[in-house]
Amino acid sequence: MRRLALAAAALALFAQGAAAETFRFTAIPDEDQARLVERFGKVADYLEERLGVTVEYVPVKSYSAAVTAFRNDQVQLAWFGGLSGVQARRLVPNSQALAQGSEDDAFMSYFIAHESTGLSLADELPDELEGMSLTFGSRTSTSGRLMPEHFFRQRFDNVDPEAFFSRVGYSGDHSRTIALVEAGTWDIGAVNYTVWEAAVADGRVDTDRVSVIWATPTYPDYNWTLRGDADARFGEGFTDKVQAAFLEMDDPELLASFPREAFIPADNALYAPIEEVAEELGLLR
Repeated sequence: MRRLALAAAALALFAQGAAAETFRFTAIPDEDQARLVERFGKVADYLEERLGVTVEYVPVKSYSAAVTAFRNDQVQLAWFGGLSGVQARRLVPNSQALAQGSEDDAFMSYFIAHESTGLSLADELPDELEGMSLTFGSRTSTSGRLMPEHFFRQRFDNVDPEAFFSRVGYSGDHSRTIALVEAGTWDIGAVNYTVWEAAVADGRVDTDRVSVIWATPTYPDYNWTLRGDADARFGEGFTDKVQAAFLEMDDPELLASFPREAFIPADNALYAPIEEVAEELGLLR
């Protein structure tokens, strides 16, 4: 009996230690870093209250750094784009996409243009794009590169953007893409539609200088992905708690910071189309 009691006490101490471990998460840096820190600092506070563990947001400087932090167990949870989520789950077996924004099952990218191009909103990408300059966002951004390039290739018989445009660049994030096209540094940009619309609503973009010329078809995108060993580290049922925390998030201010109206369930299978396109474009190893 004494051995059983000692074993039970040891298990209790182990459980307390697991509960005391800090739960860390990150997010792809798709906007200005100051805005991300403000947004995800509030998310950390919310998760800490819901999960009963210490929660810390870990900022990263690039999309690839977010995937690396997840792979190396520097973070256990991440707000990924469609492509970065696929990359991370391929590197960490049993990891799961738990939730996506209600808008993320039918996401879009916008192609935007500087006013000097003379282009306006159209039903398809115009032939006049040829010879202009184009900036994507991050090289591994789903909405800032992967899907815009996919739909561009569909429109122009699979031509390489490098051969079609006078020059092609990668701004690093959607906010910077908007700023660079607005300034006339690039003629055309590919951006996340929610970042564009939030910037317009907040008065952070001059729509006399830059405007949307085409919206892509829809595709699945952002997701919260959790490492497969979360329950072993933070206690049985922890994965379910994390998912419930997002699905039950109802603070209008917190949701608006994404911006999303709500979070809905997600699973890995939803992102098969993203994986297929990434394979076609040679963006997965």
